[in-house]
Amino acid sequence: MGESTHDWANFFSGSELEILMGPVFVAASPSIAKIAMRAHYRVLPSPQGPHMKLSHLAILAFAAPIGLAAQPTPAAPATNPVTAAFRTRIAGLHRNIAQAFDSIPESKFSYKPTPAQLSIGYIAQHIASDSYFFCNNFGAMRGTRAPEDTTTADSVKATWPKAKLVAQLKESFAFCDRAIGQFDDAKLAEPVTITFGTNTRTTTRAAMALGHAIDLADHYSQLANYMRLNGITPPTALPRPRPAGT
Repeated sequence: MGESTHDWANFFSGSELEILMGPVFVAASPSIAKIAMRAHYRVLPSPQGPHMKLSHLAILAFAAPIGLAAQPTPAAPATNPVTAAFRTRIAGLHRNIAQAFDSIPESKFSYKPTPAQLSIGYIAQHIASDSYFFCNNFGAMRGTRAPEDTTTADSVKATWPKAKLVAQLKESFAFCDRAIGQFDDAKLAEPVTITFGTNTRTTTRAAMALGHAIDLADHYSQLANYMRLNGITPPTALPRPRPAGT
């Protein structure tokens, strides 16, 4: 049988085209809608005549709304994107550092590559102290520490058992995770006053959040090098789990 040369697009009314192609598309460009229909129906065998038109109309009448419904909805703008970025980055560093200390044997907590460098135990207590310093300036919330944590020399705390050092480190991280919840982007420019010994200066909450993230990244890099020197793979170098079925 030969192929039809009927211009099937002429058989469709405007309302039928709206069903097939969608009212928004037809209203925007009725001529293009007709061309699209014409391209589809000119290759149909002619013996079916109007019945072919009606069968395709029935199929497309169901398919068109489904296609329109499947169109992606534009994502709403993120709220507080800067604060969200800080929170995500800091949470990831907390996780990596905690996993690093968990994987280092207690026998290695006195290790340091050279006499001039910090031991692993010293780094643990130092990060905990730094975390309280930065995160106490995220808002009105203040971290609670035992008196011995603030009155004992750092060099002595560095020799405390691994379990105690890691527990205190994780407590400081948990406090920071709560403290950063006080943030939103509107508060990042708020001034805060910080003191180092006898020196006092004014900065912003944004600077404290950035300082915390940079400090964590610096010490994680330090730990990763120490771990490599002791044949231990850092958390971020471990194979990532593959999705099921891959």
